[in-house]
Amino acid sequence: MTKTLFFIAIIGLVPFSAAAEGLDTGDTAWLLTSTALVLFMTLPGLALFYAGLVRSKNAVSVLMQCFTIACIVSIAWVVYGYSLAFKGDGALIGDFSALFLSGIGRESLSGSIPESVFIMFQMTFAIITSALVVGAFAERMKFGAMCLFSLLWFTFVYLPATHMVWGGGFLANLGVIDFAGGLVVHLTCGVGALVAALVLGPRKGFPDSPMQPHNRTMVVMGAAMLWVGWFGFNAGSAVAASEDAGMAMLVTHISAAVAALTWMVLDWLKQGKPTVVGIATGMVAGLATITPAAGTVGPEGALLIGLLAGGVCFYATQAVKGIFGIDDSLDVFPVHGVGGMLGIIMLSFVGTPGGFLGSGSSGIAEGGPLAQLWIQFQGIIVIFAWTAIVTWIILKLVGFVTDLRVSEESENEGLDVTEHEERSYDLT
Repeated sequence: MTKTLFFIAIIGLVPFSAAAEGLDTGDTAWLLTSTALVLFMTLPGLALFYAGLVRSKNAVSVLMQCFTIACIVSIAWVVYGYSLAFKGDGALIGDFSALFLSGIGRESLSGSIPESVFIMFQMTFAIITSALVVGAFAERMKFGAMCLFSLLWFTFVYLPATHMVWGGGFLANLGVIDFAGGLVVHLTCGVGALVAALVLGPRKGFPDSPMQPHNRTMVVMGAAMLWVGWFGFNAGSAVAASEDAGMAMLVTHISAAVAALTWMVLDWLKQGKPTVVGIATGMVAGLATITPAAGTVGPEGALLIGLLAGGVCFYATQAVKGIFGIDDSLDVFPVHGVGGMLGIIMLSFVGTPGGFLGSGSSGIAEGGPLAQLWIQFQGIIVIFAWTAIVTWIILKLVGFVTDLRVSEESENEGLDVTEHEERSYDLT
């Protein structure tokens, strides 16, 4: 009887030993949750946030664009996107070894989680990055042009950036730190948005006619979903249910709260009253700015980053529209582009292991903050230049195929009716 119990105990230990060496159910559960949270950021979070910020005659068009981009990018990611982003050892782009996810089965692992989960997690990043660009050309781009542009932009901007930074490309080998997407997500979408706004030109009436958000309740609902979903975005990027994930979640929340209040106060001082759109936009700026640094900074660093995010991004929005006269409709570049660059730079100083405001974790160059700062600057220069040039080329190519911009009559009537034969609100 004793021998039987002994053998039963040994057999019972085998699965646990195998799990220790391969699949980790805790990590897998967390990444499954994070994946759902990041998709939740786009649908419905970003879609509602953007739809509330535009005029009522264009709300359906924005919802439709976000929904359609999610579908387009999902399919392209499976067909070739994942392979080009994360397979192969090219300096700029991956290879075609995993086209249609060939060779990836139920048992395939990526570290301690199923590769299928990692594929899906990264897909949600590709979706929201492509959807964020919508904010630049909201209320004036033709739907067909938007579909073609989004597919090409995902292919020739997002995939190379992802491979260069996260897929083993030359920026990764250079030592660039981008924990959850300051370069890959926020700088690419920000610069892409800036170029798109310049190429399409301003909306009719900009900047003289008021173009106020039509539904602030929708804005706040979408912003709240983004805030919650961002925990999956940043803490999920630890790719484990670990202490790094816990700290990333904490600093993400701190930065968002500080930036939101900072923006609110500046808005209050400028306009005489605090606004809900202001506090919500400040929150997004804080989240975008902490994103690249969430794996290296501690709570004190997050306080500083949030404070800077709220102030720098606030004045960046004033400069883009007021000084430079660029109609980046929903402030994608000043919030995401500027915020992403700010976080990429700041982590060199507040992310030093055991140093000033750092969390004591990994990554900073042996030469210290200044050495890491130079590495980070190189990452910014490469991704900025690549995104700007390729986005401009894509827009020009799409313009040869179809009109980029709706007609003046369509813009006056609203894209909801002219592009989709639907209305946001039917009161009859």
